[in-house]
Amino acid sequence: MKKEVGHNFLAKLGKKKLRPGGVAATNWLIRQAKLDKNSRVLEVACNMCTTSIQLARQYQCRITGIDMDTRALEKARANIREANLEGFIQVQQGNALNLPFEDESFDVIINEAMLTMLNGTAKLKAVAEYFRVLKPGGLLLTHDITLTKEHAGEALSELHQTIHVRVEPLPTNQWEQLFYGAGFNKVTHASGAMSLMKPLGLIRDEGFWGAYRIIKNGLKPENRQQFKRMYSFFNTSGNGLKYIAVCSRKSV
Repeated sequence: MKKEVGHNFLAKLGKKKLRPGGVAATNWLIRQAKLDKNSRVLEVACNMCTTSIQLARQYQCRITGIDMDTRALEKARANIREANLEGFIQVQQGNALNLPFEDESFDVIINEAMLTMLNGTAKLKAVAEYFRVLKPGGLLLTHDITLTKEHAGEALSELHQTIHVRVEPLPTNQWEQLFYGAGFNKVTHASGAMSLMKPLGLIRDEGFWGAYRIIKNGLKPENRQQFKRMYSFFNTSGNGLKYIAVCSRKSV
């Protein structure tokens, strides 16, 4: 069986919401931001621009999306064109550890399901860059995986084998320490069960027919083994993994 990275595999099956907490976590983050048409937003690791498109539709704000994956950016540009939002969203290739923007350029940064994939040193560099390019009073909105100490060993090892990425999620208190340590002066969070592969989560995030299409594609012979392994993990031993959505404010 070809070892395909988990989020790329799910995107191939037709999944559009590729975040641990799905729409529940993303919408919690958006509510913290209080965006309007004058807001300048940066989405780091924008992937197919699902969240950016949602923001542009709701608030008509100006959004810049960056991602390292050129194939994801091609999909993002196609999605932006299809949504007729080229006037609101621009995307480019960029590295979170060395953002190609001036200091204090953005009101809000949103970064979903990426910090988990970085090691400790890289997490620090990325968050320092986010702090640098945020305006005073700006918000960093992050969405990642969190875990309790009792699940830190075996479940994490199985997660690596299941999604074929060596992710490094943190306990809740360590996520908070990461942002306070970078200089943010107010950090709040919400957390809950991951919806990525849960039946009700699939329906909530993708709609009934979207969930049906994903499962149908997942059960095709060429996809069945990896799909069943991911489904089994996230509905059994992976239950100890949670999503965490964090809002961190830079002081004025």
